[in-house]
Amino acid sequence: MAYFKTSDGLDLYYEDSGEGLPILCLAGLTRTTADFDYVTPYLPSCRLIKMDYRGRGKSDFDPDWRNYTLPVECRDVVELLDHLDLPQVAILGTSRGGLNAMGLAMGAKDRLLGVALNDIGPDIDEEGMAFIRSYIGRDPAARTHEEAAAAMARAFPQFTDLPPGRWLAEARKHYTQTADGLRITYDRHLRDAILATEDQAMPDLWPYFDALSGLPLALIWGENSNLLVADTVHEMQRRRPDMILGRVPGRGHIPFLDEEPAREALHAWIGQIS
Repeated sequence: MAYFKTSDGLDLYYEDSGEGLPILCLAGLTRTTADFDYVTPYLPSCRLIKMDYRGRGKSDFDPDWRNYTLPVECRDVVELLDHLDLPQVAILGTSRGGLNAMGLAMGAKDRLLGVALNDIGPDIDEEGMAFIRSYIGRDPAARTHEEAAAAMARAFPQFTDLPPGRWLAEARKHYTQTADGLRITYDRHLRDAILATEDQAMPDLWPYFDALSGLPLALIWGENSNLLVADTVHEMQRRRPDMILGRVPGRGHIPFLDEEPAREALHAWIGQIS
């Protein structure tokens, strides 16, 4: 297992495999490198770099939950690139990872070769955020992975026609089995960081999206998403008519990235960068 040390002393976990175009895979809010297991076999000609943010997965938990912010996570990303002696990478950002990619476009654009956003945009729908706040930082009521898989199938009706065993695979990625039941794979104080911003006005993120100008850009959109709605997608297209769009039917937030429309969009995006 590989780790690098941040400037404030945390050890963060990362994976680095393959050869070719370097793509840094940034996961969702509560997720880990496992977010990209499904798409990895479809990107054989790329060097895939995956990291666990601070407070997630195999990375150190931060003793101060106030550091679970986008600016700190962007700083960690730049420090990982410096650790790997990588001047530039493309970024595949799932949800929170896409927000970090836009932040890097604003503050460190010279490090980016292109950006692919997985079901995220500059406007975040309140329905989706309310759903995230309802569960973040809490262990599931289910006591086994099998029970959790069944609960996930009920909780995410936006997802249809899934490969057999997909919810069970997801449960195993996101929960650790213990003698006392299932446990989340991230610092439960991430809940404090999210709830601390609940009453604050959402900042205008469109300038961050506009900062992606000149970079090859792709958007993977789960058409049933409750976080990225159609009006936002249409405005993103208006501002970036060259943006590659992979519309994934039968998926909510977030597509798994192994769906055919997602794969086609990613391959077209990689072709633009190459």
